[in-house]
Amino acid sequence: MTYCVGLMLNNGLVFMSDTRTNSGVDNISTFRKMFTWHTPNERCITLLTAGNLATTQAVVSLLDERIKDPGDRNPGILEAKSMFQVATLVGKLLRDVIASNAQTGQSADATFNATMILGGQIGEGAPRLFMIYPEGNFIEASFDTPFFQIGETKYGRPILVRAYAPEMSFEDAIKLLLVSFDSTIKANLSVSLPLDVHVYEKDSLVLGRVYRVQPDDPYFDQISTGWGVALRSAFSELPAFRFPDAEC
Repeated sequence: MTYCVGLMLNNGLVFMSDTRTNSGVDNISTFRKMFTWHTPNERCITLLTAGNLATTQAVVSLLDERIKDPGDRNPGILEAKSMFQVATLVGKLLRDVIASNAQTGQSADATFNATMILGGQIGEGAPRLFMIYPEGNFIEASFDTPFFQIGETKYGRPILVRAYAPEMSFEDAIKLLLVSFDSTIKANLSVSLPLDVHVYEKDSLVLGRVYRVQPDDPYFDQISTGWGVALRSAFSELPAFRFPDAEC
């Protein structure tokens, strides 16, 4: 399993992904699920992947191959004129890869399924964020729906819904995402550190801060411990429950 989040802010975009993959409890590996491409002062694109590892690696490899050898019939993401065109291109590749690997029937398709979060900015266009489905179609984020999650989403969603604000700083956004990931990691063994992070600043058109949160990261340990203490403290301060009087 996996957990990835793409988050929209007034100041730009923040991406975070875990790195654990597993095929059963005795076959656990670490693989990167965040990929970036950029042309300085022209575009910056980030892709997060969840689902069948062979499918997602094939899509990323095809994107890289088209960058090396672009053509009129197979344009690359560094030639696309808008983020919408990039999302369309990635969606088509994802659909085609799933179809080429599946044998017959819907169940075979499901075996090779994958979902992706795509975000970035091209030229004078605004930063945009998309969720791309296995069928190749996609939806776009807005400040009504300001973040996308893929993978093991349910455990980390409540804190995002309650604490997100579009005007928050990048630093606060990363802190929020770390709490979300900590909640997911504690609830599901198929999600784990290291975590990859990319912070893209609006209109910069260059690769932003990219780094990895390692398992021994002292700040993540502070967040994990502090969030547990804060929850217990908040719980103890809630009004006490009283059973209603029994009715005669």
